[in-house]
Amino acid sequence: MSSNTGTNSFLAVFLGSKTSPQMTAWNALPEAERQAKMQQGMAAWHGWVEKHKSAIAEMGGPLGKTLKVDAKGIHEVTNVLTGFTVIRAASAEAAAKLFENHPHFAVFPGESVEIMPVLPIPGGS
Repeated sequence: MSSNTGTNSFLAVFLGSKTSPQMTAWNALPEAERQAKMQQGMAAWHGWVEKHKSAIAEMGGPLGKTLKVDAKGIHEVTNVLTGFTVIRAASAEAAAKLFENHPHFAVFPGESVEIMPVLPIPGGS
C-alpha cells in the first residue's frame, strides 16, 4: 500500500456496533425485508464505488474478528471497526464529503465513517 499513501490519502474507517439501536432494529426486521434491504444496500454501495472510483486508492473491505497483540500476548477483542477504504482527496473535508449519506449508515445499520489522513512515515523517504 506504500504507493497509495502520503499527502492527499485518507483512511476511511467504517464503524458499527453489534449492540447499537441501528443493529437491533436491523436484526428485528423480518428475514425477507432484511434480505431486500441487503440487496438495496449492496446496489447502493456498488453505485457509490462507481461514482467515486477515481478517488478510491485502495478499495479495502469488511473486517473480521480482531486479535490484539500486546506485551501480554495475543487476545481476541471486540471493537466497532467494520471495514475500511483508502481515498485520495484534496483535503480531509473533501474526503469526508464523499461519505455523506453513504449506504453504510443510510441503508445498512452502520453508525459512521471516520476519515483520517495517512501521514508520511517520520524520517522515511
